[in-house]
Parts: sequence; structure tokens; C-alpha cells
Amino acid sequence: MRLHELKDLIRFIDESSITEFKYEQDDFKVELKKSAGVVVASAPQTPVVETKPAEAAVKPAPAPTTPPTTPAVEAKAAPAPSPAAPTPAPTPAAVEQDENLHQIVSPMVGTFYRAPAPDAPPYVEVGSIVNEKTVVCIVEAMKLFNEIEAECNGEIVAIHAENGQLVEFGQPLFTVRLTK
Repeated sequence: MRLHELKDLIRFIDESSITEFKYEQDDFKVELKKSAGVVVASAPQTPVVETKPAEAAVKPAPAPTTPPTTPAVEAKAAPAPSPAAPTPAPTPAAVEQDENLHQIVSPMVGTFYRAPAPDAPPYVEVGSIVNEKTVVCIVEAMKLFNEIEAECNGEIVAIHAENGQLVEFGQPLFTVRLTK
């Protein structure tokens, strides 16, 4: 099942009177349950969040590779963003001069979070060394928390988004100085 099909299914369940849905095919399994107006989705390779007024649970998974076809819907009781100032971006001239820089961009529209929980330390800071599998942030979209991986080797030199900020598809989130 592709990401856009899963999102369409979640949207359909959310807008219908169906309260529970299960689907299984080969090694893919999805279970959707709706309670008090909240849709909960679980599937391999898909992050899961059920948001309740006093708690939020996150099951991390790799970021999807296909961008969404619709804008994100913010959760009614999303975790409060922790105060963290973004690091200023390098000047355009500095970026042009250093061809060894790579930008990590948002693969979807959603809310940017630097840490897995409001009281947890950020995934990365300026100066952090990352590899292809390093989780650098979370983008919440359609009540799902999607872990974003660096997908390159290098050092974080700039953070372009603020914690709790709405980010757009393709918006730069981090700048990484690539290592060889």
C-alpha cells in the first residue's frame, strides 16, 4: 500500500461512521481505530500516534518517500513544543561558495518538532555528526509523527525551522556539510 493510499484510507475512516478497520496483505498490516474523533493508525514502517488530552504515544518509523497529496491536519491536543531557537542559516553567499553542503528538506506539509517529546533533548544540534539513518526531527502530518532521517553523512551546520513551526513540502529544515 502506498503512502497516498494510506492517507486516503485514514481520511475516509475519519469522515465516515466506521470506528474500526483492519487490513492485512503479505507482510503489510494496518489497523485503524477511531475513538472520540481521533483516528489511530498502525502499520509497519508507519509512525503511529494516538493523541489524548493528557498523553501522546509515538511509535517511530522511517520517513515516507512519497509526499502527501493534501495539507496536514494538526492534532487537537498535540504535545506542547519545547522552547528552542533555531540556528541562523548560513548567508546565501556562504552556501554558494561551499558546494559541499546538502539541505535536508521536509518531505511533507506538517508541524516540525526537533525532539521526540517536549521534555526530551533535540535529535540534533548544530555541530552534530549525522549519517544516512540518523533521525534529525519529526514532522507531524495528519496526526501521524514521521521521523525524518538525514539521508547523508556529514555535520549539521544550520537549523532552518523552529520547534512547533508549520513547514511546507520541500522547505529546508537543516543544512549538512557533507563528509567524504
